[in-house]
Amino acid sequence: MIDLVFSQLTDVFRIGLIIALVVTMLRTAPVTGRVLPLLAGVVFVAVILPTTMPGGSASLTHAILAGLVSNLIILILVLAVARLIARLRR
Repeated sequence: MIDLVFSQLTDVFRIGLIIALVVTMLRTAPVTGRVLPLLAGVVFVAVILPTTMPGGSASLTHAILAGLVSNLIILILVLAVARLIARLRR
């Protein structure tokens, strides 16, 4: 399971989707809020990637659970960078 999480942490497509999720959330935050779109996006990416691009020996359930963990880790890092950029712009 840990190997699966590490392999997903280095997936460039997954990282790009999470970055796009944060950028979209920042632009639409006054209307949609912040938490619900982020949670929905994290779950969406965790489910859609293993179902549309099957690969490896892990079961779908394990791939989705590992995706949730890796997406949350990536999301925390991207939100930290976004906050740093916002502070530097002030």
